[in-house]
Amino acid sequence: MPVYTIRGVDVDFPFDAYECQITYMDRVLESLQQGKNALLESPTGTGKTLCLLCASLAWRRTFGEFLRGGRGGNGGSQQPPYGSQPSGSQQLGESLSQQQSRYPVIIYASRTHSQLRQVIKELKATSYRPKMAVLGSREQMCIHDEVRTLRGRAQNNACHYLCKKRRCRHHNLVTEYLRNNTELGSEPFDIEDLVNIGRPNGPCPYYISRELSKSVDILFAPYNYLIESGNRRSLIGVPWDNAVLIFDEAHNLESICADAASFDLHPNNLTSCVAEAHECIKLCSAKRSFENSADKQFDPENYAILKALLMALEKKISELVIESKELGYTKAGSYIYEFLSELNITSETSKKLIETIDSASLLLEEGNSAETGPGVKAKATVSRLESIRDMLDIIFRGGGQNHAKYYRFHVNESQQTSGDALKVLGKSSRTLSWWCFNPGLAMEEFLKLGVRSIILTSGTLSPLESLAMELNLEFPVRLENPHVISPDQICVGVVPVGPSGHALNSSYRTRETIQYKQELGIAIVNFARIVPDGLLVFFPSYSMMDKCVEFWKNRNHANSTDENTIWQRICKHKQPVIEPRQSSNFPSAIEDYAAKLRDSSTSGAIFFAVCRGKVRLKREYLDRQGTPSNKNTKMLTGEEWYVQQAARAVNQAVGRVIRHRHDYGAIIYCDERFAWPNYQSQISYWLRPHIKCYSKYGEVVQGLTRFFRDKASSDHVKLKQIDCNDSIIPLTKKCMPQETLSDLAASARNEHPEITLSVNPTTRRSNFMKLAQITPANRSTLSTKHNFTSTSQLFSSEGQLSQDTLVVDLTADTAIHGHLKEHTFKSLGLKKAKITDRSKGASGSDDVSSKLPPNVESRALARHQGEQSAPQSKKSTTEQACQKNEAVREKSVGQESNSGPAFLKMAREKLSSTEYGEFVEFMKALKLKTMHIKDSLEAIAKLFSSPERRPLLEGFRVFVPKNHLPLYEQLVRRHTVSNT
Repeated sequence: MPVYTIRGVDVDFPFDAYECQITYMDRVLESLQQGKNALLESPTGTGKTLCLLCASLAWRRTFGEFLRGGRGGNGGSQQPPYGSQPSGSQQLGESLSQQQSRYPVIIYASRTHSQLRQVIKELKATSYRPKMAVLGSREQMCIHDEVRTLRGRAQNNACHYLCKKRRCRHHNLVTEYLRNNTELGSEPFDIEDLVNIGRPNGPCPYYISRELSKSVDILFAPYNYLIESGNRRSLIGVPWDNAVLIFDEAHNLESICADAASFDLHPNNLTSCVAEAHECIKLCSAKRSFENSADKQFDPENYAILKALLMALEKKISELVIESKELGYTKAGSYIYEFLSELNITSETSKKLIETIDSASLLLEEGNSAETGPGVKAKATVSRLESIRDMLDIIFRGGGQNHAKYYRFHVNESQQTSGDALKVLGKSSRTLSWWCFNPGLAMEEFLKLGVRSIILTSGTLSPLESLAMELNLEFPVRLENPHVISPDQICVGVVPVGPSGHALNSSYRTRETIQYKQELGIAIVNFARIVPDGLLVFFPSYSMMDKCVEFWKNRNHANSTDENTIWQRICKHKQPVIEPRQSSNFPSAIEDYAAKLRDSSTSGAIFFAVCRGKVRLKREYLDRQGTPSNKNTKMLTGEEWYVQQAARAVNQAVGRVIRHRHDYGAIIYCDERFAWPNYQSQISYWLRPHIKCYSKYGEVVQGLTRFFRDKASSDHVKLKQIDCNDSIIPLTKKCMPQETLSDLAASARNEHPEITLSVNPTTRRSNFMKLAQITPANRSTLSTKHNFTSTSQLFSSEGQLSQDTLVVDLTADTAIHGHLKEHTFKSLGLKKAKITDRSKGASGSDDVSSKLPPNVESRALARHQGEQSAPQSKKSTTEQACQKNEAVREKSVGQESNSGPAFLKMAREKLSSTEYGEFVEFMKALKLKTMHIKDSLEAIAKLFSSPERRPLLEGFRVFVPKNHLPLYEQLVRRHTVSNT
């Protein structure tokens, strides 16, 4: 396994790393070593998760070996086992937490457990074995026969009650189990593994994970465990001080932070709360009569007061005068205190209300039991009163009101259905909202806890500056990585005009016009005809999507003899799927889209999707913030935020078109504004070099046709290449047998090409994670399951392609079956290491560390020193294929290097001695990676930019790494234009 020395840290990496992966790990280590926050963008398919794990764990290991026998590279020292501690899980945790204090803990968060499951799967592919734990909820981990059927606070209360009374046999076994299994956590595991340990009569998985979390090297958790204050407070024993927080898939983090600090009190929910309070009154009365108890917890008067307050709140909301149903009723955030004080709900009285609601949850849980006592044989239920408790927690956070300045008070008329119970009762159907517009509030809490660094990473974070300002944090370390793909794998076009030559501009001034809707519709008809399989179309709102679809269903092309409507012509080429308004129906829409793609009798499917959000109020909020008190602090205006949010939303939508190194796809921006420099500067860095602005609609049609035709003809050739560094998921570290490639090539031709259209650069917030996970452009993805009998075989619960259906598409960049190879990047005078079979002895390795730059040192390591493997008399078909590809590659590399002396001679002739010295220093920077390659190439291109040096500018491209060629071509064009 290669080892890279980056910033003085030896990083074990499972594969021969790409240059962009080295750069990414360098930035991770810079953040960790210097204790600085980082924003790291690396496109989907570049292996950022693997890089993040390897770099952070390598840094953690510099403080000492992993806890309790975890191995890392050269083994690990043993820490005192649980058995040496005093009895009691609390004492165990406290003692181990003291042991932990000298080491920083890594807290790795992602949005969902399914994403964390993939991260842990990546961890298994590395040589690192840190002490780890993964956090989950009782809903996911409880194995008690009755408690696991409950939900929410009712489940928490039942669990607390049984544990306190020592009536949960699973909880009672935790301490002894941990004593007898001291190595638990030293090998990667997931929530399902813990649950399997506990079933049917074993220890409680939930409390095992909580105890393990007190003494770990790395802790995995979903976002909400860190961002929501209540969940964070429940993590007793987690060493926050000097911890490193990593937020993976962080492109929606600012909205998640804002949503966690906001609430929406819907009318149906409030009505249910009134009903629950009334039920508590009846239960208390019955309980007192049955037990003759004077316990204050069962005083019906408390619940009568709660019911009265809720009814008064309901009435007060209905009495607000809403002049515009579209705009609703909006006030400054501080108005919430005036509004509630009229109901005698204040910071002080809220504490009593919260106590009453907690008691109500327990009472309702018992009321659902067959017993009148504290049984737990309850039906699965969630107490609606919990939403009132959460609301009070947010409003009276910390007992103060300072945070109200970041909020807006809003009431709007709720949409009513024909069967709406409130409408039948004649009640006003209104939603009370208190929206937070400063996501930085959540980040401030982490600073108060004393964390060392906060790393935010994703495939789509751009624009980075606005994200940093939104979160109100300093992010000195930043990275916008290029992709590992070549230019012929992506087609990115801007279409400023439609087929009839009329402008495509979806701003509010033109989106309602017949001309715009007709041009857009006919453009989509043509795209649907050209693209082989999948097509995604994004709209800024449901309203715009509905109006366009309705128009297309009733209109044909004005200048066409075709009597079919525009919609019928779209459906002729692609089966349509329209995103439903109800988010609960979204998964079924995804399944429908996937099913249509798999239907061999059709030519594909088209998915019409929507982006939405609380846009207007956020813009007004930012505009009213005024000038910051600190003149050095830049603040976003409402318009700047709107444009940059739109750009980020678009970047998220298109960011998953390319899923791995051998994938390909097309992106078409159907709006003239994407041709403007200020809009293009907001697009993800890796896409910018590929953008082509077409002046005529026919040009993009020709370009798309040529792109997909060329990819169809070249796919079968690429299947023969072997590369073990696949960035989606390394299912295997060995090449696939050559005899299976033809079969897999046949299946690959049945995969689904896809194009993404963006019809509005000012797209709003949406279920982007859901939509972006629809079947991606995996034309060259190889499937181990050629026949799918159900959608569940293809998709995970999150709507992603199931990872177990993917097989790594490989090329000849790595050692296969112990075969030694050497890749020489003579263009930069840089040699990569030979990869040594671990079964060979030290004599079998070739240490080339002296030939490599000290900051990116790569060398072969042998796991068993001194062992000699038997010579192979016959090479496998895979090795033969690899050697053949390698021979071709080495020949081409050698041809490039022949031009080196000639180029240097020309450089000496055309540059002054000072300039030539600068050029040499820039080349060293490229070699040693002391500058970002983007900066190095920019400096070199500028040096060669004068007209007489044009041959240098053109000739240098053969020395540029392949994955950075698009950037260099862009620099060449820029400097060529500036000198003409």
